[in-house]
Amino acid sequence: MRRGARLGALLWLAGALLAAPAWGADPLPVVATSTDLKALVEAVGGPRVRVTSLAPALHDPHSVEVKPGQLAELREATLLVRIGLDHEPWLTRPLEMVGQPRLLPGGAADLDCSRGIALLQAETPRVRPERGVHVHGFGNPHYWLDPENARPITQAIEGALAHLDPADAALFAANRARFLQALDRALPRWRKALAPYRGARVVVAHESWPYFAARFDLQVVAALEPTPGVPPSAAYLAALTGRMKDAGVRVVIAEPSTDSSLVARVAARSGARPVILIPSVGGDPDARDYLSLFDVDVARLAAALAAR
Repeated sequence: MRRGARLGALLWLAGALLAAPAWGADPLPVVATSTDLKALVEAVGGPRVRVTSLAPALHDPHSVEVKPGQLAELREATLLVRIGLDHEPWLTRPLEMVGQPRLLPGGAADLDCSRGIALLQAETPRVRPERGVHVHGFGNPHYWLDPENARPITQAIEGALAHLDPADAALFAANRARFLQALDRALPRWRKALAPYRGARVVVAHESWPYFAARFDLQVVAALEPTPGVPPSAAYLAALTGRMKDAGVRVVIAEPSTDSSLVARVAARSGARPVILIPSVGGDPDARDYLSLFDVDVARLAAALAAR
């Protein structure tokens, strides 16, 4: 009887181990470099992931201070999901500090979501480091602001999670399919809201919006920054406002981190209307996830364009 009970216990334990995820019963610890990637990992992973974003929703686009607690989470992460290109120059130091080769670019736990994206402005000449650390020298990195790019991003995320946890691969695939169904329902609504303004000319404060503009048929005439991360000179602004008047620019798209006095000055001189769009999930209470981010931005932009 004792041997039979022992055998039964061993068989139960073996079955439990087979049924458990490859990485254990706890959620898979994932670190993302942005709240947008965090939201997309959560959409695919559901309760089987625990995701931290190193960057807050609103921050200086050129630098991020990674806190000690985040370093600990990064050290323990089984997957690092990043935007790639030259968008995260601040990430080099934290990776050096945690000393995990698997998290380095090309490492076993590294997921660069820019791979598979049709990049815009990829022909931009690479510039010298002394001209700035956020110069978009490999193509514009703000590709998450085209909602269609959620398809390749979530495909890459699904593949990475399924590789780490094959037992839950079907769950990840179902979660992604559910997310894409919601995206497919939202896209016609966003297109309809901005359809009356197709071809509208806009100026942006920062080169965050070419993917958004291309998706919704807007024309970006210029940026307030002559080079990403470089403040404009008085001569540049004088020429820009004249160009905006000639082109019939309708709105200036700013972000919460933009110098509001600069935007107001340019808008007043050019006759354009300023509007603040949110570049990342969580940057506004209503932009609580990836799809609601576009609900907020499309509604704000449509209202600004309608007011002209």
